[in-house]
Amino acid sequence: MLDMDPAMLLKTLDQLEQAAHDHAHWHDNLIRAIICRLPCDPNDLEQDAHRQCRFGQWYYEQAPAQLWQEPAFAAIETEHKRLHRIAARLLREATAASPIVREDYDDLVTGGERLHLELESLMHEVAGALRNRDALTGAYGRGEILPELSEWRELARRDVQHCCIAFMDLDHLKQINDSYGHAAGDQVLAGVVRCAMQHLRPYDKVFRYGGDEFLISLPGADLVAGQRVIEHIRDGLASTPIVVGPVGNSIRATASFGLALLEPDVSVAESIDRADKALMVAKVAGRDRACSWDPAVTTGTMLQRELQDDVTE
Repeated sequence: MLDMDPAMLLKTLDQLEQAAHDHAHWHDNLIRAIICRLPCDPNDLEQDAHRQCRFGQWYYEQAPAQLWQEPAFAAIETEHKRLHRIAARLLREATAASPIVREDYDDLVTGGERLHLELESLMHEVAGALRNRDALTGAYGRGEILPELSEWRELARRDVQHCCIAFMDLDHLKQINDSYGHAAGDQVLAGVVRCAMQHLRPYDKVFRYGGDEFLISLPGADLVAGQRVIEHIRDGLASTPIVVGPVGNSIRATASFGLALLEPDVSVAESIDRADKALMVAKVAGRDRACSWDPAVTTGTMLQRELQDDVTE
């Protein structure tokens, strides 16, 4: 899946649509030059013509680095280079007033169709990734949680590697909303998630579970390693005030965390519930802290107090 925030995904989609438009314009001019025997663009006869056209300039100089990891993007390069080789051959035939070889023309048409399909496939993939991201915070959507964690649980079941999960809940969001307004509260929420992402490893992910509650997956981490990562996030939040509002209010926000292992012998839902209970303990214990799931603690006095008092934000 493309690892970009929603703003970058939207920008990438716009770039792809413009690149497709530029290529279609080049293709139309090429056909006109071949059929009508018109002067061609000299660049189309160069060895690196695929880099000099507007589509090629975008592909090699402006396309987001994340696209280079996508198979469809590599396939686009292959088809685009091939298309320019065929185009150069047809243009030389047209310039020399030689008959156009039917096989070459057919290759041009089918190559253009293949490139169009690869572009459509990549745009569909980017649009799908955009639909799966939370527009406010950039976190992955809740619908992505079970498929993702099911894969990591299977690896844990096969004893390939551990996976730790953690709930993150913004502390006192209601007070922030009451003091600064809900728009500022949204900015704080987005800032907290952005800070968390900056302190995560490249393969960790943040999912918006609901409201101000987020689930973090930490593949390859046991509870000890997971606690270190989460403490790194917590420390980062404490030292990074979030600037919101037109007058630039600086708001310090903290978060509470509940950790649990993604256990191979229980369901994903049960592991999520354990992390949620550990989060409740962290909130009861005073917030701005991380607690790991422990049946001796989470079923004891502190959790019962949380459930009875229904702690408010």
